[in-house]
Amino acid sequence: MQFSVARALVLGAHTDDEYGCAGLIARLAEGGTEVHLASFSWCEESVPEGFDRTILKTEALDAIAVLGIPPERFHLYDFRVRHMPAHRQEILETLVQLRRAIEPDLVLLPASSDVHQDHAVIAAEGLRAFKHATLLGYELPMNTISFAHACFVELESRHVDAKVRHAACFRSQQHRPYMNPDFIRSLATVRGLQMNRPAAEAFEVVRVMVDAGG
Repeated sequence: MQFSVARALVLGAHTDDEYGCAGLIARLAEGGTEVHLASFSWCEESVPEGFDRTILKTEALDAIAVLGIPPERFHLYDFRVRHMPAHRQEILETLVQLRRAIEPDLVLLPASSDVHQDHAVIAAEGLRAFKHATLLGYELPMNTISFAHACFVELESRHVDAKVRHAACFRSQQHRPYMNPDFIRSLATVRGLQMNRPAAEAFEVVRVMVDAGG
C-alpha cells in the first residue's frame, strides 16, 4: 500500500524522540512532504555534566537538518521532562493549535505501549487531537515492553545512514545504548527482514484514513 502525504507532523515528548521514525522522516522529506516536528521538552534536567544545559536545543536543530526538516518547521516547547502527566490539558491544547496550523495528513507519535510517562501523554493526547488523521506509533525500544508493529516502511541505505547521522548529532546523548550506530543498523535490518527487504522501520497502526477520491 502506498499513499501520498502532503503534510506530516512528528510528535515527540523530548528532543531526540524522532529517533524512532528518523528513516521515515528522511524518506518523506526526500519525496517532497512538508514535515513538521514538535518536541515538548528540551530536557534540561537530563543533560550530563560537562555540557551546557541548553545543548539539546542546538543538537536538535543539527539533527533535524540531517533529516531534511527546516528550522521553521521545528516547534519546541518547554514542558519539564518527566512531569508531562501533570500538564495533560495544556499539552492537548497545544496539540490542537498545531492541528489547526498545520492540518497534517500523517501524524507520527510514540507507540501506545510506550511506558515512559511523557511518551504516554503525547501518545494519548496526540490521538485525541488528531483523531481524523492517519496516526502511526513509532518504536522507541528502550521504553517498549510490547509493540504491535503491523506497519512496515522500507528504507533505502541512504535513509538508514540518515538515521545514524541524526543520532550522532546528539553529542550529549551518546552514552545511551540506542544511539549506537550498530544498534540502529541492526534494528533496521531486523525490521527489514520482517518485510523481506534489506532495511525498514516498524510502526503501530493507530488509525489509517484512506481517501477514496481521485
